[in-house]
Amino acid sequence: MLAAKGQSVDSVYNQYLDFNLARFQGQQDKAFVLGENLIPLADKLPEKARISFCFSIGKMYDDDSQPDKALPFYEKVAAAVPNYYVVHRALGYLYLDKARLIEDKINAGTSDKAGADSLRAVYVKLGRIILPHLEKAQACDPSDDTLDIIKTLYKKLNDTQGLATLDDRLKRLSATCVDVLNDN
Repeated sequence: MLAAKGQSVDSVYNQYLDFNLARFQGQQDKAFVLGENLIPLADKLPEKARISFCFSIGKMYDDDSQPDKALPFYEKVAAAVPNYYVVHRALGYLYLDKARLIEDKINAGTSDKAGADSLRAVYVKLGRIILPHLEKAQACDPSDDTLDIIKTLYKKLNDTQGLATLDDRLKRLSATCVDVLNDN
């Protein structure tokens, strides 16, 4: 931690540039090392560069099948740039994968009613997390598959009101789409 405090802003930004260069040159192993070394220093990056870094490192983890490492970085991006639909699509699908695992456990059955109720509560909670993310993605970059998932999820959650107001929500969300992060 002391090393992180001793780094100058210029030095940290140069490390960020090296990280991006490695990614763009397809040097994934090098990019992972540079990115992971940069994580504790990221707060020294200018805000837009920090957001871009969070998305990039999240995407690397996502592409490397490490969703639990990707999620916190994607969440930071979504909080900082709430209309960046690309990160919402990623979050929606990562959380959907978690919900599907829970659904598989529910469908496998359990002899314990309390356990089944607990699983159902987790599934509903995940569904409530997934829907806003997928709706933002759908509003900005329509996809029949995503729309089907959204509608199916509303039905599984028994949320007829949410399903009934979906079109209006999608129209409203489509007015504020951001599709590119700028790190300058």
